[in-house]
Parts: sequence; C-alpha cells; structure tokens
Amino acid sequence: MAKEFTLKDQDHESSLITRRVYISAFIILILIIMVISRIFYLTVMQHEHYTTLSKSNRVKITPIAPIRGLIYSRDGVILAENKPTFSLGVIPEQIDDIDETITKLKKIVLIEDSDIDRFNKARKKKRRFENIPLRLNLNKEEVALFAVNRHRFPGVDVVAGLNRHYPLGEKLVHAIGYVARIDGDDVKQLDESNYSGTTHIGKLGIEKSYESLLHGDVGYQQVEVNAKGRVIRVLDRTAPKPGENIHLTIDLSLQQIAIDALENRRGAIVAMDPRNGDVLTFVSSPGYDPNKFVNGIDSKSYNLLLKSKDKPLINRVIQGKYPPGSTVKPFMGLIGLENGVRVNTDETWCPGWFSLKGHAHRYRDWKKQGHGHTDLHKAIMQSCDVYFYILAYELGIDRIFEGMSQFGFGQVTGIDIGGETKALMPSRKWKRKALGQPWYPGETLILGIGQGYYLATPLQLAKATATLANKGHIIRPRLVSSTSNSITNEVNAIPNHSENKVTLSSSAYWDDMIASMKDVVHGVGGTAWRSGLNAEYNFAGKTGTAQVIGIAQDKEYKKEEIAEEFQDHALFIAFAPVEAPRIAIAIIVENGGGGSRTAAPIARKMFDHFMNNRDLINKG
Repeated sequence: MAKEFTLKDQDHESSLITRRVYISAFIILILIIMVISRIFYLTVMQHEHYTTLSKSNRVKITPIAPIRGLIYSRDGVILAENKPTFSLGVIPEQIDDIDETITKLKKIVLIEDSDIDRFNKARKKKRRFENIPLRLNLNKEEVALFAVNRHRFPGVDVVAGLNRHYPLGEKLVHAIGYVARIDGDDVKQLDESNYSGTTHIGKLGIEKSYESLLHGDVGYQQVEVNAKGRVIRVLDRTAPKPGENIHLTIDLSLQQIAIDALENRRGAIVAMDPRNGDVLTFVSSPGYDPNKFVNGIDSKSYNLLLKSKDKPLINRVIQGKYPPGSTVKPFMGLIGLENGVRVNTDETWCPGWFSLKGHAHRYRDWKKQGHGHTDLHKAIMQSCDVYFYILAYELGIDRIFEGMSQFGFGQVTGIDIGGETKALMPSRKWKRKALGQPWYPGETLILGIGQGYYLATPLQLAKATATLANKGHIIRPRLVSSTSNSITNEVNAIPNHSENKVTLSSSAYWDDMIASMKDVVHGVGGTAWRSGLNAEYNFAGKTGTAQVIGIAQDKEYKKEEIAEEFQDHALFIAFAPVEAPRIAIAIIVENGGGGSRTAAPIARKMFDHFMNNRDLINKG
C-alpha cells in the first residue's frame, strides 16, 4: 500500500505570511515614527539653528582692504604713494589648458619663471573661479598689446589695483623703509581680523613703525553666494577706513644737498633741529631701490645687495657703529671741567706723544712735532691728542663712562623708527662681562680721543651735538612731525619729547666749549678753518679722524699705501648759527681720510643752503 504525504500545507503557510506581514508592518510603522520624529526635531526643535546655518552658507562676509596712508616730506612732496597698477589675472575655471595659455601669453607680455611659480602656488590656495594674478605691474604698452589680443584668451583679463610706490627710490629708503607681502612671521604678530583683506605690510622704517596708522581699518561686505561659493550679489557694505597720512620732518632740498656732497661714497649724514628734534636729513649711503621689494625681489638681485662690499642694506644712520674719533673731545673737555680735573687755563705740554709712567709705548699725537703748551681751548681748536690722553687718564674710565653716558653714548636715541643699535660706551663692567678681562690704563687713554672699544652711531653723535648746542637740554630725535586724516585733511601734530638735562655746575663751561668749537672753523689754526672761510654766519664744529686699522709705532700713516677699505674714517660734528642754534649735524665718510678735508666741507655746503633757506625750511 502506498504511503500518503501532503504536498502543501495551506493553513500553515497562510499563518506564516500573516505573521510576517504584521512584523513588517510594525517595523515600517516604527521607522515612519522615527522619520516623523526626526523631521519634527529638525524642522521645529532645531529650526533656528539650521536656519542660521543655511543663511551662513548663502550669505558670506568678505573683507575690503583699506587704502594705505601716504607719506609726505616736510615740504609736502609725496615720498610713498599708492600708484594705480595693472596685473594679468587668470580664472582657471574658464581655461581648458592653462600651460598652453601661458605659453601663448609669453609671446605678448613678459612672463618669467618666478611669475609662473607664484601663480602655481596661489592656484593651490584659491578656488577655480577666483581671479589669480599671473603677471604683476604691466606697463602701458603691455596693457595695450594684451587688449588687442584679449579675444584670444578667454579667462584672462587685465585687473586694475593699487601698488605701493616710492618716487624717490633709494634717496630716503633707510628712513621710509618699504612695504612687502605679508609672510608667516607677520601673520603671527598682526591682528588677523583687521588684515584679512590686506596683502602687504610695513617691513622697515616709517612704514613699519607707523604701520597701525598707515594701514587703516578693514571694511566688510555681505554677499550672497551659490552652492559653489560664487558671488551672486552684494547685500550690504561697510566701507573701510583709509590709513592716516604721515608728514616727515625731512627737508628734501637739504637731503639732496647732503646726498650730492657725499658723492656716492659710503657714509652717513644726519642733520636735526636742536630745538625740537626734527631730523632734517637722514642719509645712509649707498642706498637701494625699495620698489623692488614691494612685490618680492628676485633672489639674484637680493644676493647682489646682500654680498655687496658697500653694504647698502645697512641703515648706517642708526645701525652703523664707528669709532667717534676726535669728535668726542668737546664732551671729554666738559667732563674734565665738571669733575674739577681741569680749568680752562690749565696747560699740558705736548711733544707729539705721551707714555704712561714705566711704559715704553708711545701714544702718538696726529701732529708729529706736537702742539707745545696747550690749554683746553687750544686742545679743542687744534685737536691735540696728547692733551686728551692725559685728561682721560686723570679722569679714569669710571668718570668717563658716567659723563659720556649723560650725552647718550652707548644708548639708543629713541628715534621713532626701529632697528636702532646702542653701539658701545665701554666700561669696566662691560669688559669683564664681554671679554672676561680687567680694564687697563692704556685703554682709558685712547678713549680720550674716541678710539679703542668706543663705538657710536651717526645719530648718537648728532643728538649729542644738539645737546651741546642746547647747553645741556636733551631733545629726542624724530622723523614724524604730524599725521593727517585722509578724508577730512585734519592735521594732528605729534609733540616732541624732551629728556633729562645735562647739568653742569657752571653755565660758563658750555660757553667756553662752544667758543672753542667756533674757533675750530673760524679761528686761525683751527682744524677746519678752510670750511669756515667767508661764512656769513658763525658755526661751531669739531673734526674727527677714526683709525680703521692700527699703525705700528715705527710706521707713519701713508694713505696711498693703504687699501681704501682700511683707510681712516672722516668725521665732523657741528651746529649753526652759534648764537641761536637751529641745525646740528653729524657726518661720517667711511674711509674718507681726515675730517677737516672730507667731512667738514660737506657741513659747510649744508649750512650755506640751510641758512639761505632756513625760513622756507622751518616753514615746511
């Protein structure tokens, strides 16, 4: 008998399907509830949050860079301006083959490898629809030539902008400085919110020291953008606040006289008004063209400047450190009088040399046969070295250091640009700390004539000379006299700064020293008497010659036998007019020989110009 079996259990299958439908329906219901709950949460509970995010994606705030303030000379000439400039901009999104486009562009405008490198670096940081500069500072011919061929280059166009420009080039670079592109070091120090739209920042000089005033305040605009970030329209705009204009104390006519008189030699010339500290000339020679640094100087040109034996990048006025030579003698004389070591009538015998007791070494005078019987007046007038060897020895290093420090030697002058060096006013403490050695008597002797470890900057000499002209009243030198609003033209004067006064026990000491310095240029036998010939005004000065290398005891200094870079520096300090000083000058001509022959004639040219035009200069 065959076995029976069931091919299909319909009741069981029906029950199983029904159960699965219920389970599925339950799961779907749970998912629907979850979705509805999430929609409710997003649209109701988080409505404000996501509305804000949506607007943020649609509305962007973009910065607007302010226009940088201008820099003017004392007489109203623009020294730093914002010059309209044209660049070649590229929008990568609109170009199929950028390399091919650049190759074709090279046939029309000059595009160097450095331009391409800069462009490629910028491409990595910007979106494809943004305009990226390929070539900066197109000239008029290049702009015209591209305009004719513009139809051949979709996605490429000429973009107008402003570029910092220095019309006088190297003539005032060490005072004004320059701006250049913001780098990584700058980003760490500046206010990112205020510089969000700015590409350049002051690097040196006035441009750096007065950056906060020159820069201005950034503006903003609200723009609507699409999903790709492209701007659709401007919704709102807050205009930027332009920077303040800066007015310098520099007188261009006097600056040009100084530059011409220096004749491209290495050196520095500073002239300042002793009444208020206004720096009238600020010459550091040689200079360099600051315009090359604005958008980045090429490595070849920079290396030429860096390796030049003339060292044009050094600001000699505030960074050059020179032995002051005999220009320190008037200050040494005042210190001797104040400390009772000397009176005006005291005489010293000068045979042409001096030796310390028990020592064979001879400290020579510049005049081989000597000056004979010499008092302080004659010692200043004829620059007798022996007199000041002995005076320095009797004063001692401690009183010399204290006295010279009062005149600002070994200290920054406080001028309103950065980078200033203290130079060096040596002392026992300094030598022990720096060299681990004691102070020797012979080192004191040569300090008396401004040699040895002694170093000063031209600006320190100018400030000290102004202090002497003021009979002890110290004024801090400054390069900026005022600022003005770029919109309203309202002028804001910057007050000058008086400092501590050098006080002497007798005011007659000042008069005696000034009279001695007057005879340096106007007296018979004065070291700079030729420079004072036929002057229609009285001025006072002191020559200086600073050795660069030592000369053996049995040798004579012969200029023609010494390489130029080892020849003596020429120095001269002076002020005019003697009766009411209005200008004080310090001049250093590197390897220029004697101060009377090289530096003093420069001062005479400057004084002549100043005295003939002083009303115009001071009015400026």
